[in-house]
Amino acid sequence: MQTELSKKLGVEHAIFGFTPFPAVAAAISRAGGFGVLGAVRYTAPDDLKRDLDWLEAHVEGMPYGLDVVMPAKKVEGVTEAQVEAMIPEGHRRFVTETLAKYGVPELAEGEVSGWRITGWMEQVARNQLDVAFDYPIKLLANALGSPPADVVARAHDRNVLVAALAGSARHARKHAEGGIDIVVAQGYEAGGHTGEIASMVLTPRSSRPSIPCPYWPQAASAADSRWPPRSASAHRVCGWAPCG
Repeated sequence: MQTELSKKLGVEHAIFGFTPFPAVAAAISRAGGFGVLGAVRYTAPDDLKRDLDWLEAHVEGMPYGLDVVMPAKKVEGVTEAQVEAMIPEGHRRFVTETLAKYGVPELAEGEVSGWRITGWMEQVARNQLDVAFDYPIKLLANALGSPPADVVARAHDRNVLVAALAGSARHARKHAEGGIDIVVAQGYEAGGHTGEIASMVLTPRSSRPSIPCPYWPQAASAADSRWPPRSASAHRVCGWAPCG
């Protein structure tokens, strides 16, 4: 299946696979799709560089992209202790009881819980981009919506398309106004981290002529009875399949 976006990115099939594993991303790209490596697990730039080196050596010249997690805005001055204090006691109790129920051993004395995913931090993501922009990536996707404006500009200076997830038409409109190239309409059934609107409602509401964005992928496994959406943007829709 060919679409406007797949042609622009130079892939045979309009299938985009997001994965934390370089081998899976490479396999998708070699098969004619578009592999996207998830970077959230890379806290050290050298680790990302190692895996991008491997990916570059195994895609056989086919295009691929990178998926980061960074907020457009951030709250300054919040300490780790303050974040810890925001976790409700009921949540802590649920975790403790669940671990005990399934026989997960307790941490050794002095060992710290590894709940923190530092890849969600803006500076960590920026360090990842410092590495990634030295490689011929064709797409930068951000799982937290629009990345900061300077990141979008930096990607565009390198002819890298920028994608952002949207969980509502309001998100989609904001992304388009911010210069995002690809708005990924993700309903709650595709992971649940963009909101509570289902794809059957989200997709047609997002892909309207009033939201001037070139591409409208769908990041869920369901569509509505009007698929493709009955709008001037219908021809812009492509397949977008999460993988891994």
